[in-house]
Amino acid sequence: MTSGLRRRVVLLGAPALMLGMPPARAQGTAPIRIVVPFAPGGGNDVFARQMARGLGELRKQTVLVDNKPGVGGNLGSEQVVRAPADGNTLLLGHTGTVSINPALYPKMAFDPQKDLLPVAMFASSALVLVVPVNSPVRSVAELLAQARTWPGGLNYASSGAGTGGHLTGELFSQKTGARMTHVPYKGTAPALSDLVGSQVQLMFSVVPAALAMVKGGRLRALAVTGARRSPLLPEVPAMAESGVASLADFESTLTYGVLAPRGTPETVVKTLSSQMLQVASTADFQSRLDVEGATPLLGGPQEYAALIQRESAKWARIVKVSGATAD
Repeated sequence: MTSGLRRRVVLLGAPALMLGMPPARAQGTAPIRIVVPFAPGGGNDVFARQMARGLGELRKQTVLVDNKPGVGGNLGSEQVVRAPADGNTLLLGHTGTVSINPALYPKMAFDPQKDLLPVAMFASSALVLVVPVNSPVRSVAELLAQARTWPGGLNYASSGAGTGGHLTGELFSQKTGARMTHVPYKGTAPALSDLVGSQVQLMFSVVPAALAMVKGGRLRALAVTGARRSPLLPEVPAMAESGVASLADFESTLTYGVLAPRGTPETVVKTLSSQMLQVASTADFQSRLDVEGATPLLGGPQEYAALIQRESAKWARIVKVSGATAD
């Protein structure tokens, strides 16, 4: 592991990393299936496939990735909830599916905190606040000044209602008092395209999607939303470094982890957790996180459960105040 990666690893009470642990025997002939409740190609899918490869090698067992997109991640998540609680069907979860969706979808057929067991968390990723390169705005403070004078307030794009980009904008508005109007798009690409064309004034985007446009001089990055700077944009300050007092504690990140159906035996969960944390601690796995603009955040079942609870309470408040819906 490089020294840079080592500095970015956050170990949250994970004594069970067991780096010297020998490969476990396969629990049976059935393969393990990691359900990704989104289409192939995104960060969820990339992380799941990296974990599946490492876990399969460690356990000497087939580990498959099964993409089940639909209903903002609820379709695939519910399939895991309804699956046998034997450790062979797992969910690649993140903040949106396990902490935000319950507030956005009041009639969900399951409760992530009651019906799923956290196994291990392994990564966190921030968003980046970007504006068109021809915008006169060059800092967060200047953006807030523009918001005070712009007729009707600023328009900010997102990849859809209820997404991390949408709710991060709501959090930003609530903390700063900035007048902003949400403009949802059907995906990140069209939102960024209109931002480049100055059809909207700003966007909180996932870092990999905006990176090429920032490096290519089509967008200007003002800040990232994590507690620390992004490895892909080390020159861009964190929001807390913006010099705006109301943003001193600003943080909006997506946490990635694995969950199992409620009722999965504790011994199975503990074994899977130790093995997944072993995989996630390798330089190979963390270099993949680096490429996706994520940083390691390692924790076992208790740490992951506590984080889900905190994030659920935080985003429920934001959803309620903003009136955001998934429609």
